[in-house]
Amino acid sequence: MQRVLFHSTIFGPIHSRRLGTSLGVNLSPDDGKVCSFDCLYCEAGFNAQGPGTTGLPPADAVIQRLEDKLRAMKAAGDPLDVITFSGNGEPTMHPDFETVIDGVLELRDRYYPEVKVSVLTNATRLDRPAVVHALQRVDNNILKLDSAVDATVQALDRPVGAYSVSNVIEQMKQFSGTGIIQTMFTRGTHNGIHVDNTTEEEISALIDAYKVIRPASIMIYGVDRTTPEPSMERVDSQWLRNIAQRITAATGIPVTTA
Repeated sequence: MQRVLFHSTIFGPIHSRRLGTSLGVNLSPDDGKVCSFDCLYCEAGFNAQGPGTTGLPPADAVIQRLEDKLRAMKAAGDPLDVITFSGNGEPTMHPDFETVIDGVLELRDRYYPEVKVSVLTNATRLDRPAVVHALQRVDNNILKLDSAVDATVQALDRPVGAYSVSNVIEQMKQFSGTGIIQTMFTRGTHNGIHVDNTTEEEISALIDAYKVIRPASIMIYGVDRTTPEPSMERVDSQWLRNIAQRITAATGIPVTTA
């Protein structure tokens, strides 16, 4: 079974194909996965591997570990473009997510004021005011929307618990003009069921959703690493560029590809 990628709370810096030189913050356990999605393409593996034994890192420990790392990097003259909340699960599931964001923003301003703070979120907790307030204050609030078709989300992203595309789109409107929508395009088969969010129906539904949300920008990308469902395919880069042009023409929203 494919296992978690990150075995520490602070990891990197690593090169992100979308964000540059990125220092990662993992608010999930360092030996297990805690997520409200169970995506077929997740590089951290399936939720079935379990939550591990270490638990979610306390907010004060996250902040202290990040300060230690930033201090050392600053002393060494190391470059940094972004501090990114990612890791072995959904960062907004941490009960003290807003407190952590407060601490990270303060440390960023002290050590690397030019650096952006990014959060990669699957947008399943936008009904919580503290999460929304925290996301409104980061530089790059990157919200996942892989499909605007409920059946496809259920097959590809496999939400844990109730999930409604229409509800999530409505909640994403809180970030109109500021949020970044991130969409992973892929196709494959899981448990005998074909999964594909690259069809004409899917693209049209996503364009309609982007028009409603009106994000500041859109990121579209394809599989780039090993996936727990091995059949998931990477889409052609020229196809991505063509779709990006189509989305921008239809919505007026800038689109980047990776």
